[in-house]
Amino acid sequence: MIGSKRKERPLNIEQLNQLMLISAAVLLVAVAAVRLSSRTGLPSLLVYLAIGVVIGQDGLGLEFGDAELTRTLGYAALVVILTEGGLGTRWRDIRQCVPAAAVLATVGVGISVALVAVSAHYFIGLDWRLALIIGAVLSPTDAAAVFSVLRKVPLPSRVTGTLEAESGFNDAPVVILVVALSALGHTTQTWYAVVGTIVAELAIGLVVGLLVGRIGAFGLRRVALPASGLYPIAVMSLCVLAYAGGATAHGSGFLSVYVTALVLGNSKLPHRPAVRGFADGVAWIAQIGLFVLLGLLVTPHDLGDDIWPAVVVGLALTLVARPVSVVLCLLPFRHPWQDQALLSWAGLRGAVPIVFATIPMVAGVPSSERIFNIVFVLVVIFTLVQGPTLPWLARKLHLRKTGEPEDVDIESAPLERLRGHLLSMSISGSSRMHGVEVAELRLPPGAAVTLVVRDGTSFVPQPSTMLRHGDELLVVATDAVRDAAERRLLSVSRGGKLAGWLGGSGSTATRRR
Repeated sequence: MIGSKRKERPLNIEQLNQLMLISAAVLLVAVAAVRLSSRTGLPSLLVYLAIGVVIGQDGLGLEFGDAELTRTLGYAALVVILTEGGLGTRWRDIRQCVPAAAVLATVGVGISVALVAVSAHYFIGLDWRLALIIGAVLSPTDAAAVFSVLRKVPLPSRVTGTLEAESGFNDAPVVILVVALSALGHTTQTWYAVVGTIVAELAIGLVVGLLVGRIGAFGLRRVALPASGLYPIAVMSLCVLAYAGGATAHGSGFLSVYVTALVLGNSKLPHRPAVRGFADGVAWIAQIGLFVLLGLLVTPHDLGDDIWPAVVVGLALTLVARPVSVVLCLLPFRHPWQDQALLSWAGLRGAVPIVFATIPMVAGVPSSERIFNIVFVLVVIFTLVQGPTLPWLARKLHLRKTGEPEDVDIESAPLERLRGHLLSMSISGSSRMHGVEVAELRLPPGAAVTLVVRDGTSFVPQPSTMLRHGDELLVVATDAVRDAAERRLLSVSRGGKLAGWLGGSGSTATRRR
């Protein structure tokens, strides 16, 4: 028995070496493809899908058809992608947009599902169950696509905030809906039971996400870890814990992980830029692996018959379902028509619909392979159209953000034995800290600029030292004034030397006496 078990081992050292060789080569090609896609304007996700198709059975001959493994790994990749998205989202940018985003992620999803299902039933002949499934699969905007594309387009915060929050929220209700629709015939759930399940799971996911985020932020702010590299690992572990805890509690793990990442990303954590940089790198690996895997799963020679149905459903989604859901959901919020037009066109689809299309395949829904093929073709075609044209549409609608100073990144390293913190920051090209003397920073007592790095040379500044674009500052602050020092540095960066008299961000408000 022992000998037979050894013979049945799925992976030996030689196979592991080959797997590592192929994986490293694919990653290097994908990293190089990012540069190519940035120059040509081609969305990088399509390059990753193409890599998977090329090495697949119709290309180099690598056979892969495990839909269940793809779904499982897809879930894991989405956890990482949502973590990076939450850590990189500024709460002040989305705070006012959360109500609108929540309505789009729930009511908007329902409207989109209904309209796409009607189109799929009457125009391409799908039965109502399959039509509803494809409507649900295509209803969420893709977090990876939104986070990667919109952060390169300088849009007003009210638009980017709504899109980022919506893409972070809408995966949670959609996965519940797709699972429920795929289980029809095996269960006897009524529509109101499905709605109740969605509400309950969202509520549990929200509570778990807030608890893990708040407790994690409290602990990380007060426990000095022995190495700075442990902070990114701790933050990622907390986000994974939130997902697993939410799912184990029969809640929405996707909502839990996004909320936890959002709380942690907006807390006064040590080494925040390092944490975000680590999460960004891991998210790139997750995106590359996910898209390559999805490219492997598809069979290109089977896609020919599904091109026309994909175009029809995509037109219904892009030109009817998405605009109608945006207009109806934003009626109470009085968004300008320009915002609504861009929000309608920027409902980007990517890996999320393709991953969700594997759910009915795993559940054994008849003709689910056709749904997967239609969704795959639709994502490829409409990403080619929507992604590159988004900056052009923003210019035509006069929605490009110009002239607003960018916030600075302030990294905090705890000095436990000294009961203080070392803050580091760079003065960006748009910062209004340029031309401000060190004394004019008016840092609170207990905080001081100890070092300036300029043109590769470091020196201890005098009170009369004038700061310039490109300078890097090191500020030492005691525990008691750390937060006040950060607020003051951000205020001067946005409003210049008169910040505080002209308001915290340089507004024309009068300072109270």
